[in-house]
Amino acid sequence: MQASSGLVSKTVSRKAVVLLVDDQLIVGAAVREMLAEQSDIEFHFCPDPFEALDKAIALNPTVILQDLVMPDIDGLSLVRFYRACHATRNTPIVVLSATEDPVVKANAFSLGANDYVVKLPDKLELIARVRYHSQAFVNLLERNAAFAALEVSENRMAHEMETGARYVASLIPAPIETPIKIDWRFIPSAELGGDSMGYFPLDEKRFAFFMLDVTGHGLASALLGVSVCNVLRSRAVAGADLANPAQVLAALNRSFPMEEQEGRTFTMWYGVFEHETRKLTWSGGGHPSVLLFRGGAGAPIELESQNPGVGMFELDEFEQQEMVIPPNSRLFLFSDGAFEIHKQDGGMWTFREFMQFISQSDDTADYILDRLIHYVRNLKGGTVLDDDFTIMDLRV
Repeated sequence: MQASSGLVSKTVSRKAVVLLVDDQLIVGAAVREMLAEQSDIEFHFCPDPFEALDKAIALNPTVILQDLVMPDIDGLSLVRFYRACHATRNTPIVVLSATEDPVVKANAFSLGANDYVVKLPDKLELIARVRYHSQAFVNLLERNAAFAALEVSENRMAHEMETGARYVASLIPAPIETPIKIDWRFIPSAELGGDSMGYFPLDEKRFAFFMLDVTGHGLASALLGVSVCNVLRSRAVAGADLANPAQVLAALNRSFPMEEQEGRTFTMWYGVFEHETRKLTWSGGGHPSVLLFRGGAGAPIELESQNPGVGMFELDEFEQQEMVIPPNSRLFLFSDGAFEIHKQDGGMWTFREFMQFISQSDDTADYILDRLIHYVRNLKGGTVLDDDFTIMDLRV
């Protein structure tokens, strides 16, 4: 954006540059005299019509005064040439004619002329027309420069978002089959949110898994999500036993207070599963409930978050819960972007409707995540969603 701002300021400060194309030297002298005292107007004269286009390209005038009747080539042909040339296609053209002929005027305007004046006009009128058309052209250049700068900025931002999304996705472990079967989907929004997730064995007996969602969108939110994810992946949660979910959330709450994160906080759900006892212990901080299908069937149980979002308040202790789950159970972790879908009709898909979709699906084996993505995209009416779509499917 900074590199383009110079172009904008340059067009704002430039003078009105007038190019008169007329084979009559006396007309050139007369117009020069009319404009001589105007410090904001720079005058150039071209008596040879065959040099007019080259001169216009070299000067880049803010307005061209084009005589209609010239030897060997008429002024309307030159108007056509100006409009066919990339350098002059938008330059204001004022046609100068000795007569007020409606047919000629209509032809001039149809070929791209901006104005038509019977020569020679009054000095005040000529100056006013020159300034008017020049300012309009400068405004056009300003607008085009601003749009070009905005396009460059948006393209750069889109590239940065795409790079950030790829990096976030690269931190998520690949789906696994043992000791717990885990599959997941992560579809970043256009603005990139702060969703992240992960899982890892604590030892031979215990397995940890988590999901988090940072408030806001953009690279700053994604960076905070990546930072938290890296702390967990590196087992570097100071002052916490990773097998104790409440301690993990409390430690992260101390490490990432919102005052140090530009007001950003994050929701999180962290669970630990013990293979032999089949005990699941979890702690949630403001995160959507995890859906547990006991034995893989029946209505789901909501494993709710017991605590506020992480980083919101100075809390030394967080709560946790535990439950023994039967074999062939299934858990779904997800961020709010998986169910807060703005529908085409203006309504909002609700959590209950989301839960009903998951519960009633008849192919809960392997295709539920892809079916869900297809369904919410149809609800939205497009492939780009408003928030990160993040969901994890665990079978234990």
